[in-house]
Amino acid sequence: MSLNLVQTRVWRDGECVGKDFPLADVSERVRDEGALVWVDLCDPDHECLMELASEFSLDPNAIEDAVARGERPKATRYSGHAFVTAYATWFDADDIGTLGVLESRLRISRVSAFVLSNAIVTVRRDDRFDMSEVVERWEDDPALLTPRSGALALLHGLLDVIVDGQFETIQTIDDAIEALEEVLFDESARTRDVQRRTYRLRKELVQLRRVVLPMREVVGAIMRGRAESGHEQSPVLDSLYTDLYDHVTRAAEWTESLRDMVVTVFETNLSLQDARLNTVMKKLTGWAAIIAVPTAVTGWFGQNVAFPGVGQLSGMIASTVVIVTSASLLYVLFRRRDWI
Repeated sequence: MSLNLVQTRVWRDGECVGKDFPLADVSERVRDEGALVWVDLCDPDHECLMELASEFSLDPNAIEDAVARGERPKATRYSGHAFVTAYATWFDADDIGTLGVLESRLRISRVSAFVLSNAIVTVRRDDRFDMSEVVERWEDDPALLTPRSGALALLHGLLDVIVDGQFETIQTIDDAIEALEEVLFDESARTRDVQRRTYRLRKELVQLRRVVLPMREVVGAIMRGRAESGHEQSPVLDSLYTDLYDHVTRAAEWTESLRDMVVTVFETNLSLQDARLNTVMKKLTGWAAIIAVPTAVTGWFGQNVAFPGVGQLSGMIASTVVIVTSASLLYVLFRRRDWI
């Protein structure tokens, strides 16, 4: 594995006493009970993970989950360590109102963590999720970087950053739905554009729900594991995890409310289409009635009036031009008003 894809750091009493040391030195650092160790692996191969598994006695099933694709967010306890998987989310497009694009703009990046008593090993499938923000979150509160708080303090910082990113994503979708609601009642908006935007938002929201809703189970399992461990608990860490659980609950409830909003937008769009169609039909019926009366009268009495060019080629060409021009103008007019 390339060295630029590996990050290491060790803290003692809240102070960083070493970083970017080789993986070969990790075991020695972890054996120091007064140290707190972090190892980050970006897109590691199976051989590298198996090497770490042998050093830290990691469960083979957890190793397989770390490299497998399509794993859902979860928290699992094994003998001697815990395994946690979560997904960071963000939007790739700057303009959330771009029209005519059906591709999802939602981007997700999986982050897994092996949590030991005084060490945490994070595994990322790619480098799109920047761990520098997580490190800053850790070092903003050095009092937690102690053996008493242990690796669970590092895990909280990691999950806190991920959940904050999910909140930003949810807010972006909320703003997009509100913008779509305003377009619904805009007479100049094209129906097809509204349908495309609605479909894309529904697609993005389904993807987001798959990674946001299970986070309540993840944080709840971590909290239950702390309570059942029987070790001395940190009151500060208890309050932090309680606050984190409140955040993931709010994120889940907000996501569910957005689903209801998207469904409402979709149904409202259909209702407005029906209403506009009724209006168009009333207008067309009115014009048809106006035109039908003189047509019926002149047709019944056979009022064929001579016109300039009758019986000549120029008359046929002129009448053809009038017919084609009139039909074209009516088509353009109806098309602009989205009647046809």
